[in-house]
Amino acid sequence: MKRLVIFVGLGVLVAVLAACGGKKKSEDIIAPRIEKVQLKAPIRMQDYTDERDVAWIGKTYHVTIARKSSDSLEMIKDEVGQKYVDNIFTVTVSRSDGSVFFKRSFTKASLNSYLDDDFRKTGLFEGFVYDKAEGDWLVFGASVGHPQTDEYIPLVIRLSRMGELVIKRDVQMDTDSQIEPATDDSI
Repeated sequence: MKRLVIFVGLGVLVAVLAACGGKKKSEDIIAPRIEKVQLKAPIRMQDYTDERDVAWIGKTYHVTIARKSSDSLEMIKDEVGQKYVDNIFTVTVSRSDGSVFFKRSFTKASLNSYLDDDFRKTGLFEGFVYDKAEGDWLVFGASVGHPQTDEYIPLVIRLSRMGELVIKRDVQMDTDSQIEPATDDSI
């Protein structure tokens, strides 16, 4: 019986040594293949027109904002070299009789003094919208952003009843939620 235990013990020892010693170390490093980004033809935003009637200073005005991509403007490139066609926005404010009170085309260059160097170079003029009539002013919002990201500079453009434009960076956060102040009972 003693011999049987020795033979079984040696058998187990040989099996353990064979199992551990049989693996070879691999020199291969497995990493995902990096594929070069395939650039597309220059990307352009879809043209659109927004029209609405607005009650302002006791009368009704018709506000039209039209976006059109323009090959005459300098192309924008993102970090991988993809090109984008920049936009021109034309804003027209007409009286109820159809006569034009205000008409102007805006490009990113119109807003350069409100942008930093990065957005001047790599920003796309993405948006221009009517916001509200406020006293003697029509208020619009505009944005210049990095293409296909959430990074942008918001601007407020105000048009006075005398045709004067005032442009500023928008520093007020838009939120419609009303937050109730905390009371001692709720803490």
